[in-house]
Amino acid sequence: MTVRLNPYLNFRDNARAAMEFYHSVFGGELAISTFAEMHASEDPAEADKIMHGMLEGDNGIVLMGADMPNSMELPGMAGVNISLSGDDDATLRGYWDALSGAGTVIEPLKQAPWGDHFGMCTDQFGVLWMVNIAGGAS
Repeated sequence: MTVRLNPYLNFRDNARAAMEFYHSVFGGELAISTFAEMHASEDPAEADKIMHGMLEGDNGIVLMGADMPNSMELPGMAGVNISLSGDDDATLRGYWDALSGAGTVIEPLKQAPWGDHFGMCTDQFGVLWMVNIAGGAS
């Protein structure tokens, strides 16, 4: 039996762009279903919105996301970060470069007091990321 914990991101009208961006960053397979395809809304303005998106990226990364219906409040992402960590320096630096590129760097990716390289950023969709590269690579 398997159990997975998967981040599920909520967006307002830009889930498709976000999920396609994450697909470009993490690779893998992206499956997207719209509100119309799932018969999830009678509001024609919501037909093309994303009811459910699932990215099964490379390296075991799984992200899910959707557009919030117009009738629901979009909860904020305050207090939540998505953490990427490991010892694959090149891969993690590539993720960092892509995620921080059009976003805002909160803490530059640099050597931390614990010896790893660590950085924090908010991507262009407002999602907070932490990247920790194990070891003393430069």
